[in-house]
Amino acid sequence: MTLALFDFDGTITTRETMPDFLRCSISPARLILGQLLLAPLIVGYRLGLVSGTSVRRAIVRFGYTGTTVAALRAHGQEFARNFLPATVRPEMMHRISWHKAQGHKVVVVSGGLDTYLAPWCRQHGLELICSALQEHDGVLTGRYVGEQCVLKEKARRVRERYDLVNFSEIYAYGDTPEDKDLLSLATRRYYCGKEVGAVGGL
Repeated sequence: MTLALFDFDGTITTRETMPDFLRCSISPARLILGQLLLAPLIVGYRLGLVSGTSVRRAIVRFGYTGTTVAALRAHGQEFARNFLPATVRPEMMHRISWHKAQGHKVVVVSGGLDTYLAPWCRQHGLELICSALQEHDGVLTGRYVGEQCVLKEKARRVRERYDLVNFSEIYAYGDTPEDKDLLSLATRRYYCGKEVGAVGGL
């Protein structure tokens, strides 16, 4: 059996899609206020002083606390249907189709949110491992469920979901050094569309 693991943003798509989803699903007034209040954090991130994980956690906390799950789910379905198709790389969709035709298990492994990734993956018949937001009584708390699915957490969740010794071959696809841990699981690794050997230099 063969397993194929795909990062989503920048690998399957041509751009980071979570910022687009934030703009689509957070009210304009809250977006403007958030840009003002979180500006120091954003500047710190751009200077390399603050991690992307911390920035995403703060944005999610400010942007979604008190939002109903139903409202976010509606935004996610619309985003998957109307926005994501224009961002996907045709060559990567061909690659996914090839894996499926070979009978391989194909999994998207992303730090993005299940709110929009789940409907997209269902449409294309793909399995999904990703980040999710915590809810209570139908309302978002502004926190993630567990850790964000990034860096080492990607690899940990793959190992948690699948017994890798059952796969004779594992493909992995990524596009940034943050995908190093995911690529390290593979017997065949693709970085920015090209097959590579060891991942130590990424």
